[in-house]
Amino acid sequence: MKIKRSLIILVTVLCFNCKDNHSHDYDEVHSPIEAYLMPNPNDQFLGGIRMIPISTPKGDFKVWTKRVGQNPTMKVLLLHGGPGMTHEIYECFDGYFPQENIEYYYYDQLGSYYSDQPKDLSLWDLDRFVEEVEQVRIALGLNKDNFYLYGQSWGGILGMQYALKYQDNLKGLIISNMVASIPEYQKYSDEVLAPKLDPEVLKEIMSYEEKEDYGNERYLDLIVNNYYTEHVIRMPVDEWPDPVNRGFKHLNPDVYVTMQGPSEFGIKGDATLKNWDVTKELHTITVPTLTIGATHDTMDPEHMKWISTEVKNGRFLLCPNGSHLSQFDDQKVFFEGLIDFIKDVDDGSFNQD
Repeated sequence: MKIKRSLIILVTVLCFNCKDNHSHDYDEVHSPIEAYLMPNPNDQFLGGIRMIPISTPKGDFKVWTKRVGQNPTMKVLLLHGGPGMTHEIYECFDGYFPQENIEYYYYDQLGSYYSDQPKDLSLWDLDRFVEEVEQVRIALGLNKDNFYLYGQSWGGILGMQYALKYQDNLKGLIISNMVASIPEYQKYSDEVLAPKLDPEVLKEIMSYEEKEDYGNERYLDLIVNNYYTEHVIRMPVDEWPDPVNRGFKHLNPDVYVTMQGPSEFGIKGDATLKNWDVTKELHTITVPTLTIGATHDTMDPEHMKWISTEVKNGRFLLCPNGSHLSQFDDQKVFFEGLIDFIKDVDDGSFNQD
């Protein structure tokens, strides 16, 4: 696309082997925080990190995951954006989930920085990524009694597509900062967001777009300082959090350009996601679903609200001061709503807003 890290120190030695019956151990510890922090010797050595083997049509590879905490009924797998970004932009979850005793998993998808990075571009395919998530789910021992899938931006696309095929494995679905149609996203970008830019800035940006000169330093400078600071993360560039800077630094351009395209002002060219649209299929998603939108997002917040009414059991959270990375620029609203959803589903009190 600097966070206090003291809580990470408390939890880096905590992990479990998904084959263990750790829920029994959890129940035997009287204090919830003691249970959450209870070390598991099977993966204590690496602080919860596991390289999970996955099979693809082009061979076998490994993807990086890291577990934080343990809770038998609330386990959240984090699907990062990009495509080709990393788990790093979710490090702020360390400041909120541990104190709520929510177990969660960082995960770099195939091609991302901490995972294997094969060069075969045919691997950057949505349906293949869905099967990858399913293999990760099985390896981590997640199931319909505990498995919450969180996806932001591209991760939201992946989350929706996963739910359309495998929702029977889910306890809850979170679609964050992502609409259900790329054509609708492009329309919103062209007709709503672009006109908000300074006319001279927009004119110069479009001159580079027309020439397809996407690597030009001036083009990138205009996008970052005029578009990103308004609609991706609403902070001056020199104040961007370290996890965001590292995430951008570690972005895999092969994955990104293949699926998202070369433009930073929408999805163009021959990007594989260019025509993706599941608006007519959303009604088949019956699992409890939270959609998160933000007033200043690159995505239309009204569309994200609409998604929550199309799925069978939906709830909408608006981050009024946030943008695409609302976990940073409207953090307290974001996490309060996200945690409430997870806990409401867990204790059976979830209902549609």
